Amino acid sequence: MDRLTAMRVFCEVALSGSFTATADKLEMSRAMVTRHVAEMEDWLQARLLHRTTRRVTLTDAGEQALRRSQQMLELAATVEEETAAGADTLRGQLRLTCSMSFAHAHLAAAIAAFLALHPRLRIDLNVGDSALDLVEARIDLAIRISRDPAPLLIARPLAPCDSVLVAAPAYLALRGTPQQPAELAAHRCLSHTHFGKSTWTLSRDAQALDVDVSSHCTANESTVLLHAALAGGGIALLPTYLANAAVARGELQVVLADWRLPPMTIYALYASRRHLSPAVRALLDFLVERFSSPPW
Repeated sequence: MDRLTAMRVFCEVALSGSFTATADKLEMSRAMVTRHVAEMEDWLQARLLHRTTRRVTLTDAGEQALRRSQQMLELAATVEEETAAGADTLRGQLRLTCSMSFAHAHLAAAIAAFLALHPRLRIDLNVGDSALDLVEARIDLAIRISRDPAPLLIARPLAPCDSVLVAAPAYLALRGTPQQPAELAAHRCLSHTHFGKSTWTLSRDAQALDVDVSSHCTANESTVLLHAALAGGGIALLPTYLANAAVARGELQVVLADWRLPPMTIYALYASRRHLSPAVRALLDFLVERFSSPPW
């Protein structure tokens, strides 16, 4: 059997803890997954996995084999990319992670445009706001919105991320439009769980105010807040990349437009500059260029 394939199968079993899940992901039979793992153990003359009816875990030898196998698979992918026919031909798979709101609003279209330029590439996108360990999850690139990105990661700015207060016209007609930040305390507010859940900071000129708000609905995902606002649920604090289209259509109105919310930045994050593949470099350059003039 192909030892690189056996390594790939072994790594998937080790990371998922399941022969069945690995078979489903790699689109092969469970028996074939078992044969590949057995080939690895025969080749290395060591037991790599503890198997029980409930779980699969690594032995000490398996821990070492996993690290080395991941390194060899990464090297093999790099060799394949660098020796591909044609200087501009990129191939293989990239793993990305991004928040649902930005992926839905802008990144999905960007990925489609990038893949149209490089049809031999494949991209696997993990959508969610949880902070994944990029090395453990084998993520090539994370698109995150932050004021201070993780110091142990390489951060490349893609675009500014401003926020805005918005509400549906029907809600404002019923409850009134606040003219001063202090009036927000009397309104139903829609807040992100991890950003301004109970206090919104607004600034104008040299004046900055912290306003305590009553968050009648909180969510850990901005798209949920967008739809709650569209349904007339209250005043929402949303990133402009998500809110501006609804504002342009008249479905939402900006509240306290002359006050600013703390700005953040959209970053592309990756674990190390060493061994950065041509495909990742190409995607980074593409995203920087695409968002150099943010459409929102």
